[in-house]
Amino acid sequence: MKTLVQICQIIVGCGLLNVWLLRFNKSTAYRGGTAANMLEEFAAYGLPAWSCYLVGLLKVASALALLAGLIYPALALPAAIVIALLMSGAVAMHFKVGDPIKKSVPALSVLVLSAIIIAGHWQG
Repeated sequence: MKTLVQICQIIVGCGLLNVWLLRFNKSTAYRGGTAANMLEEFAAYGLPAWSCYLVGLLKVASALALLAGLIYPALALPAAIVIALLMSGAVAMHFKVGDPIKKSVPALSVLVLSAIIIAGHWQG
């Protein structure tokens, strides 16, 4: 189980860093509504621009904590909990704007991976 949890930490950590640092201003098939970038996506959800930066800060910090958690395991559980909560919100936002389920797949996947990390760390 420990190896599975570590693999999940790497996937989630690197995936979030990719989305928030490398793909922030790029269009993807998974953006909410008709958004072409992250700020437009938050606007499509009816959220203010500052919330995009707050969520981004939380996700990047949590992603870094997950990766650091490979060396300092105490960091991984709180980071995974924060990510799971944020991904729950992301899924809710996709449903709020009536997106097809396909657009929720990345958020749902990261939510499941975060749940595996949480379960693995609670099991000890």
